[in-house]
Amino acid sequence: MAEPVRVRRLTDQKGQKLQQIVRRSSTSAVRYRRAMMLLASAGGNRVPVIAQLVQADEDTVRDVIHRFNEIGLACLDPRWAGGSPRLLKPDDEDFVIQTATTRHTKLGQPFTHWSLRKLVAYLRKVHGCVIRIGREALRCLLARRGVTFQRTKTWKESPDPDRDAKLDRIEEVLDRFPDRVFAFDEFGPLGIRPTAGSGWAERKHPDRVPATYHRTHGVRYFHGCYSIGDDCLWGVNHRRKGAANTLAALKSIRAARPDGTPIYVITDNLSAHKGVDIRRWAKKNKVELCFTPTYASWANPIEAHFGPLRQFTIANSNYPNPGPARLPALAQRQRPPPRRPGRRAQGTRPHPQREGHPLGRTPPRSSSLTKPVTRPARQAVSQPSRGSAGPAARAPESLRAESRNRTAAAALKPKPTFVQTMTVSNEASAIRGMPLTSMRA
Repeated sequence: MAEPVRVRRLTDQKGQKLQQIVRRSSTSAVRYRRAMMLLASAGGNRVPVIAQLVQADEDTVRDVIHRFNEIGLACLDPRWAGGSPRLLKPDDEDFVIQTATTRHTKLGQPFTHWSLRKLVAYLRKVHGCVIRIGREALRCLLARRGVTFQRTKTWKESPDPDRDAKLDRIEEVLDRFPDRVFAFDEFGPLGIRPTAGSGWAERKHPDRVPATYHRTHGVRYFHGCYSIGDDCLWGVNHRRKGAANTLAALKSIRAARPDGTPIYVITDNLSAHKGVDIRRWAKKNKVELCFTPTYASWANPIEAHFGPLRQFTIANSNYPNPGPARLPALAQRQRPPPRRPGRRAQGTRPHPQREGHPLGRTPPRSSSLTKPVTRPARQAVSQPSRGSAGPAARAPESLRAESRNRTAAAALKPKPTFVQTMTVSNEASAIRGMPLTSMRA
């Protein structure tokens, strides 16, 4: 039986590069999908699962994996087009690329980086291999080989002394017990706010999400669990990482296999994943924790599934429910600050000339459509003169006190507000008698 197609063991730099491409998804679609294929294969996923993940043919996945095993990360940029015959031999091109990517102190040069002019001059007078090439041809050669002029960056490799042993153990359990292997990791922080993204829309009329200025709901961390054998991803959102949340996720993984057989959970070596309580519980419940090496979280099979989760679930979203128990509630529309009693919050009433009016258009100004309710005139109580002998003067004291109480109660009643009656055109349904205050809500 032929062995399953799989990428060779990744170095730390290549694994981090693939993980960066999949997480950010800001590159081209071809480069993004190919990086997802390689990262999923490095995490132990089989070819059918990868083909379903990226919605591609299985032969395409196998071709990309074989190409990576031959030329490395250069397979992310396929060369589908031909070109004119080359004038330099392949050995000469390799020498040019090797010279351009070599530290200048090793070649005895007094400067810190090459320019095209300096590199052309050096290649013409180097001993043993004189190469005559123009600056434009040299620029095209460097671009074709993927050598660009860029800023220097720092690098790091895994300092874990047990790096090879941990990777060997992960590969062993993936090959021998694929139906009993699970992966666990946190995904975040995820801001609870409208998130920009991309989608199909009319030209020059993109879909819009509201801007946020008061982000009062904090962030969430998605504690994801992935079953290798069942190809199933589940999890729950929490406000922070912690040993208690990790233990709850591990218990849900153990509940997925209640038969009591040993299971294997691949996770990184975060301190919240390997506490004393977690190790004691894992030993008691036949759960083996397979930790990835330091700075090598790319070896976790769940990492390849976080990229599509961010792209198709979080990007271009504006979820109204901030509940932490549901995955789609990763971003939500921000609520305005509470109003003070007796005071209108600024900016809450829509301008009648702007978009967003409750009726969707500017209301007509015709007086025939508005009919204010007239306020009842306040009846003035005539005060009789001192010398007069009217009915109020002759009435008993109790009647005069009752009249004063009615007058004071009428003054304390709230004044009736104006109510605007609007009628929509015949194409829409008629709205009659709707208070204007209800439209502002």
